[in-house]
Amino acid sequence: MPGFELFGDLERKQVNDVLDNGVLMRYGFDGMRKGHWKAKELESALEDAFQTNHVQLVSSGTAAVSVALAVAGVGAGDEVIMPTFTFVASFEAIMALGAIPVLVDIDNTLALNPEAVEEAITPKTKAVMVVQMCGSMGDMTALKNICDKHNLLLVEDACQAIGGTYNGKPLGSIGDLGCFSFDFVKTITCGEGGAVITNNEEYYINADHFSDHGHDHVGNDRGAETHPFLGYNFRISELHAAVGLAQVKRLPEFIDIQKRNFKILRDALSDIPEVTFRTVPDGGEESAAFLNFFLPDLETSREVIQSFSVYGVDACWNYYDNNWHYIRKWEHLKELKSLFPITKEVKEGLKYLETKTFEKSDYFIARNISCLIKLSWTEAEVKERASRMVIAIKACL
Repeated sequence: MPGFELFGDLERKQVNDVLDNGVLMRYGFDGMRKGHWKAKELESALEDAFQTNHVQLVSSGTAAVSVALAVAGVGAGDEVIMPTFTFVASFEAIMALGAIPVLVDIDNTLALNPEAVEEAITPKTKAVMVVQMCGSMGDMTALKNICDKHNLLLVEDACQAIGGTYNGKPLGSIGDLGCFSFDFVKTITCGEGGAVITNNEEYYINADHFSDHGHDHVGNDRGAETHPFLGYNFRISELHAAVGLAQVKRLPEFIDIQKRNFKILRDALSDIPEVTFRTVPDGGEESAAFLNFFLPDLETSREVIQSFSVYGVDACWNYYDNNWHYIRKWEHLKELKSLFPITKEVKEGLKYLETKTFEKSDYFIARNISCLIKLSWTEAEVKERASRMVIAIKACL
């Protein structure tokens, strides 16, 4: 998945442009820039890549989720439905706004189960956040229909799925707002960075202001700008944007490599009867950032992970035992371990986690193995890897 595997002259040139003019901040200092506005250029390039009207760059994917929710009015006491399988940033971003993360089961897409979403809706529900984990997507038609029916926001966290599509539309562009991460281990990287995308002009204007201390960005004198409302500092720097600008131009190249490597591995594993693959909804096309497959049970999955290590197959995980990506290991959330007092609304709202179980999610995550697709592999290396994976899996069956 990481674009950092293929840094080259294009990235160096973009960064050198910024170092040459000496302006690292994305706003102001117009006379010193020598015509370079990397963040603005990257936003324009991303509008084309994501087929969306508006893009606001921010400092991280976590910031993108918080900004996306905030600009649409999600805040204290509101409930946001999210999946049990994601990164911890999902509930962190929700709780940062004083809102309540409502975790629900996933299905065989490894994304939100629409039936579980429907069952979790209450009068406090404000948004549904689908997380497009590991390069693929949930049933976007079903989720969008639910949100339309109940007048809820549909927010896409597509941080791990840049380059994937659903019915010909880029992931992230289907909901009311889409969120992306460009950290060091994403398909395209800024080092650190993220983006909020939307076709809603009001949300975009709010994001533009909110991510920069509430500045309205009117005129050429930053000190004279007004502040229509409170904001925070979620700005990206010109240095980070410069790297991203080079990388986004290479996105088609990266996706082609991922899909080539993905196909070689998937074809090889398809010959093993006990291996099945995650469901991709009709009309969906994975970004191929990861290969996800299911084995018969948790014990077999654990054995295969150990076998992969023996046979030299790296970068594969069973998330059932992972501290970052699945509810089972999120004790700091379940026990509300915080450096500062948690609001009463959030405390009350998260009491359900004291007793809530997620058997349906366990069923899929326990049997799942997720393997990273690297860009730096040669075709010969991928074929050798595929052979070793097959041997390692068969040794456990």
